[in-house]
Amino acid sequence: MLEKRDYTLIIDKSGSMSSLEPQSQKSRWQVVQESTLALARKCDQLDPDGITVYLFSGRFRRYDNVSATKVEQIFQENEPMGGTNLTAVLQDAVNQFFQRKQAGQAKAGETILVVTDGAPDDRRSVFEVIIEASRRLDSDEELAFSFIQVGADPGASQFLQALDDQLQGVGAKFDIVDTISLSDMEDLTLTEVLLNAIHD
Repeated sequence: MLEKRDYTLIIDKSGSMSSLEPQSQKSRWQVVQESTLALARKCDQLDPDGITVYLFSGRFRRYDNVSATKVEQIFQENEPMGGTNLTAVLQDAVNQFFQRKQAGQAKAGETILVVTDGAPDDRRSVFEVIIEASRRLDSDEELAFSFIQVGADPGASQFLQALDDQLQGVGAKFDIVDTISLSDMEDLTLTEVLLNAIHD
C-alpha cells in the first residue's frame, strides 16, 4: 500500500521555527531538517520519483521530485522568517493532486504531511480548503493529511485538535486529517512520527 502513494511534505518556515527546543538545544528548524532527511531517505525507497516538498511562511515555494540529497540543499537555501500562511500552500498541494488525478497520473493515493509549530494566520480558510478537497474525493483513501506539531505552542495544539475532531461536523465528506502533537509523541522523535504517518 505504501509504495502506491505519493508523498507531499509541507514545512513551516515561519520565524518561530528558529526557536530552540529545550530538550535537544537545537532549533525547531534543525530538528525538522534532520527528520525530513530521514523521511526523504525512506521515501526514496518507497517512491522512487521523489517527494514534493513545500516550504511556507508568508509565501510558499514548491520543489518537485525531491530526493534525499536535494533536501539538504533546500534547507541550506532557506531560513525561518515571516508568518504562517498555511492556506495558500495547502490549496496548491490539493490542486496539484486533483490535476494529477484528472490526468490519470495519480497513484492509489496521496499523503500530505504538514510540519508546523504554530497556528496558521487564518484558521477558517485552512478548514475550508480541506473540507472542499474532501468533497471532491471518491473515497477517503485517495487523500490523507497528517499534521505534525513541532514545539509546544498551545494555539497550534488547539488548532490541530480542532482539525482532527471537528472536520466532519463542519461539512467534510470524509475524515481525512490525522494530527499529532509533541505530547502525543512522548518518546518518539519527529523522524519516527513522520515515518509512522506514512505507515498509518
